[in-house]
Order: sequence, then structure tokens, then C-alpha cells
Amino acid sequence: MQTFRTIKSLDQCLKGYRPAGLRVGFVPTMGFLHEGHRALIAESVARCDITVVSIFVNPTQFGPHEDLERYPRALERDHELCRTAGVSLIFVPNASEIYPPGFQTSVEPGPVAEPLCGAFRPGHFRGVITVVTKLFNIVQPDVAFFGQKDFQQCAVIRQLVRDLNLGVEIVTVPTVREPDGFALSSRNSYLSAADRERARCLSRGLFAAQAAFQAGERDSRTLVETARAQMMEVDCLQYLELRDAGTLEAIPGLVEQPAALCVAAYVGATRLIDNVLLTPPPAALSDHELELVSHAINRQATAGAEGPRSS
Repeated sequence: MQTFRTIKSLDQCLKGYRPAGLRVGFVPTMGFLHEGHRALIAESVARCDITVVSIFVNPTQFGPHEDLERYPRALERDHELCRTAGVSLIFVPNASEIYPPGFQTSVEPGPVAEPLCGAFRPGHFRGVITVVTKLFNIVQPDVAFFGQKDFQQCAVIRQLVRDLNLGVEIVTVPTVREPDGFALSSRNSYLSAADRERARCLSRGLFAAQAAFQAGERDSRTLVETARAQMMEVDCLQYLELRDAGTLEAIPGLVEQPAALCVAAYVGATRLIDNVLLTPPPAALSDHELELVSHAINRQATAGAEGPRSS
């Protein structure tokens, strides 16, 4: 495993891999890595020949009164996790390497960035996709891996890649949770033991709504209220919304397409986010469709019994 602190040195190393046609996977992080990050790395190691992890606490995605200065950092521990997880290259730039003197250009997100966290963190997603665009240009990965816990971020980045033809496959990896269901996050380190216990109500509420959905409930308002009833222990429920999983548009009536139930809340001074997916089962086939499928299966079975035909 090699570590690079400058764009130039990383690029020189990657130039040695690209002519060989090796598949490059990329996991962008802000460090203070945990088992959720390990899951992202594992997906990259499984799918790609080379795995690059970046560790960069991006200042442009933090608001004026947010936690940039106290965001947890543990670089030595991060290196050890990367080493044991099979990472090939680590990129650890400082802020002036990514945003040198005279830097002026930002990437502006579209409507997918406006609801949910976008409504409460002005400029956040502009900072996210600006740094992601830069990192994609620096690393030039074939595949990039992101966690489902940051559901809106994944949607914004997928839109970015489509709109700007960046040519990177985006893979979303399911949220990694503690045994009690609590979603892993670097910011969990802020929580006291008492606050950590109270914060469990977020995943408890999401799972209650998910269970109701699996039992047949489809009314969006009922599903949201089912979750809300379990979340009374938080200090501030910033939002709890049911959104189309693809477009992030609101779902006012029945849930008839894949949806995400997303929450952001404060427990003490710590802002936490989480979500669950609600996916309706495939629609039942009509009698005519069943007949066509049956006919196709029978034809395949007959062909198999006859054996292959010579041309």
C-alpha cells in the first residue's frame, strides 16, 4: 500500500497502471474510517484490480457554523484499516492541494440537491460535487463506491456523472449498522452514552415503517407517521420524508415505486442522518404473460431434450 499527498505523485503512480488496462476502484472518504468504510473498500477490492482511497476533510461542504474544525480525525488508524482491507493506494491531500490559491470554480447541483439535507445545509452539495468532480478527474476511476446512508448524496453524484458524462460507474453499498440497528457514522463519536441510547429511536422508527410497508401499508402519510411515533426521543427532528428513490421527488399518496424514507435529526448537538428503502414487490403477471412465460419455458425444455442442433 502506498500513500500520496500530492496530485502529481498520485498521477505518476496511476500512469503505471492505466496502460495495463487494470480496473480502478475509488472510495472517497473524509477519514475517521469505520466498518461502513471497510464495506465500501471490500466492494472495490472484489470488483476492481486497484483500489484507491482518498482521505480529505473537504472544507467547502461545511457551513459557517458546522463541525469542520472538530470533525474527527485519526489518520494512523485510517491507514491501518486501509492496509488490512486491501487498499492499493491512499491519497491524503491537504486543503491547498485541492483548492490552490486562486481557485474559483465550483460545480452547481440541480433540483435533486434541493430537498432534504439541501434545504437545511445551503451550499453543502455544491461543495460535495465540486470536490468529487476534482477527485474523479485526479484518480480517473472506473468505479466509485458510496454508502447508502448518505442517500441524497448518492443521488446527487449519480446525477452529476450523468449530466457531465464523467464516465464513472457509481456503486451504492448498503448501510452498515451496529447489532442494534444504529447506522455507523464518523459523527457517532460525538455522542455520549446517553445520547447514543436515545439516538437508537431513529433506526427503530425507520424499521417500524419498513415493517408496516412489508406488511402491505402503502399510504405515504401513514408510513411517515409510523416512523415519527418512534422518534420522540430526539432533540430536533429536522426532517422525516418519503421520497422517490430515483428522483427524490415527494410521494404524496400511495407508494407504488421504490422509495426512500429519509430522516435527519439532532441528538444533543450531533446531527444524524439515516434512511431505509421501501421497494414494492414486482407486479403480478397477467394470465396472458404467464402463458407466454410457460410457453417459453416449455420450448427451452424441449430444445434441451432434443440436444443441440448442428448448423
